[in-house]
Amino acid sequence: MNTNNRNTSKNEQKKKKNDTDILDSAVKKYAKLDMTKAGEMKKNQKENGESKKKSKSKKENTKSESSKKTSGNDKNNTVRRKKNVSNSKRRQGQKNIQPVLPVRIGFLGGLNEVGKNLTVIEYGEDIIIIDCGLAFPDSTMLGVDLVIPDFTYIEKNKDRIRGIFVTHGHEDHIGGIPYLLDVVNVPLYSTQLTIGLIEAKLKEAKKLSKAKLKVISAGDKIKAGGFTVEAIHMNHSIPDALAFAIKCGAGTIVHTGDFKIDCTPIDGGMADLARLGELGNEGVLCLMSDSTNSERPGYTESERKVGESFENLFRRAGKRRLIVATFASNVHRVQQIINVAESLGRKVALSGRSLENVVAIGQQLGYLNVPKGIIIGIDAIKQYADDELVLITTGSQGEPMSALTRMAMSDHRKVSIGPNDCVIISANPIPGNEKTVGNVINELMKLGAHVVYERMYDVHVSGHACQEEQKIILGLVKPKFFIPVHGEQKHLQKHALTAQLMGIPKSNIVLTSNGNCVSLFEDDYTVTDIPAGNVFVDGYGVGDVGSVVLRDRKLLSEDGIIVVSIVLDSLTGYLVSEPQIYSKGFIFMKESSELFNEMNSRIVRITDSYSDKGRHDINSLRNKVRDDISRFVYDRTKKSPVILPVISEV
Repeated sequence: MNTNNRNTSKNEQKKKKNDTDILDSAVKKYAKLDMTKAGEMKKNQKENGESKKKSKSKKENTKSESSKKTSGNDKNNTVRRKKNVSNSKRRQGQKNIQPVLPVRIGFLGGLNEVGKNLTVIEYGEDIIIIDCGLAFPDSTMLGVDLVIPDFTYIEKNKDRIRGIFVTHGHEDHIGGIPYLLDVVNVPLYSTQLTIGLIEAKLKEAKKLSKAKLKVISAGDKIKAGGFTVEAIHMNHSIPDALAFAIKCGAGTIVHTGDFKIDCTPIDGGMADLARLGELGNEGVLCLMSDSTNSERPGYTESERKVGESFENLFRRAGKRRLIVATFASNVHRVQQIINVAESLGRKVALSGRSLENVVAIGQQLGYLNVPKGIIIGIDAIKQYADDELVLITTGSQGEPMSALTRMAMSDHRKVSIGPNDCVIISANPIPGNEKTVGNVINELMKLGAHVVYERMYDVHVSGHACQEEQKIILGLVKPKFFIPVHGEQKHLQKHALTAQLMGIPKSNIVLTSNGNCVSLFEDDYTVTDIPAGNVFVDGYGVGDVGSVVLRDRKLLSEDGIIVVSIVLDSLTGYLVSEPQIYSKGFIFMKESSELFNEMNSRIVRITDSYSDKGRHDINSLRNKVRDDISRFVYDRTKKSPVILPVISEV
């Protein structure tokens, strides 16, 4: 009897283990199901549970009768009851499994364009912002100074925003911050140099005192509501660039920021590829990666390559004066220019307010090593011979008001270009700026200057990763979903193809646009719309200029304006005097007197017709004059000037 009991006990324990394994497997399988399947499973469990209760009741009645026969069976019944209690607890645990919320990534700028980068990431009730940049106006945006993102969505959700995280200090990533802080004032996190550049912008805008700026370093982890944001060191054309690993309940999102992989960087710190690999091994839900150079095969050259080119060009310049145009924020480039100038005994002068600000901040924070006495004021350049000078200037993108453009147009108050000047343009034209940069080069050459630009010598290397570097990041991070960012459509699509080559399924690659919000689930995603667009900054006005104003400016710039002044008697409605016609930007009036006389006659006929019929509706008369003169002028000249009737009564 004892032997039988021991065998029975072993069988029961084995059965218990098998049942436990089955339940564990079911729990794991259940946890992976979406909510629809989970609901169906709960319903089945309920039905199965009721069935099991009936079955259990019958079994317990049978066991109760059998228990009178042997005490060994009593022991077995106790084991089964314990197992049933344990199973009940497991089923209860399954019912308490909570759904994982999707993480939402909204794009307010930076897609299908180069500039104006702004991304919002949402989880539950919490939102963080990545970067807030600006873009420069194109040729259609007449009179516009800057273009910033539309903050409507941010303003609507400002109570949910937990922080702003900035990858680096370029204008297309920080230029919109003074305007953003008018909408939402939350802590802003970035590295020391980036914060220094932001401080300068806020100080100029008189907004620094209220800003909550927090300096962080690579490796720091910041808690922001339901997010934990980790800063990761990256290489770029400006020091202190970061990527961010953003962790929340839905998983980990990696945003590379602008980057390249430079094995011999000027600041001595290579990108932290090891940490990106660790994150990839831990599991990354989504990667957002810089697409600017996705059309370029191979690798981006090291910044040190430019220093070698400067050394050669400076020595070959001989007795010429050297003028180097570069991005104001390219601290590494400025450092190399200063180093070579010092080695050749040349003084350095700066031209351009933004450049002067960056150099001052770089020196103050220790990012620039400037030997004492090497930098002189722009007013002092006349005290030195040409072969004793190097001028560093802004304007590498052909910006209309930049120092280099003013030099090329002979409009600079301190610098006049001549045959003894060697101008080095140490930058690539940003897509869309090729024509303006070409115009500046042509004007400099007309003045006799020798001009060196990137296609001729290695005077510029990009700060953005080429295809092989993009592959390295994709291979290290191993994301489930991939969203190419920072680039025009052709850049985004090319980056998407690279991701497919690296094994990411096409169905998991999201090509999206500004104004889209991507909701990422465990195995799928959806795309919805959010408010986004361009806001034009014109002088002190923000958002005052819209499409209607730009259209009017375009018309004025193309065909000019005709102003018609009409004075009526308030009692009779008839003309008090002959209509007066003024033209600007249309045609020269003295040479077209016949045309203007005919216009005058038509205006008199229209006005008299209205007065004869007893009409005194000024608005109707104004519309009639505008429409009639517009048709007449177009028929005679094939031009469409703006017609502006001004009607007054006396």
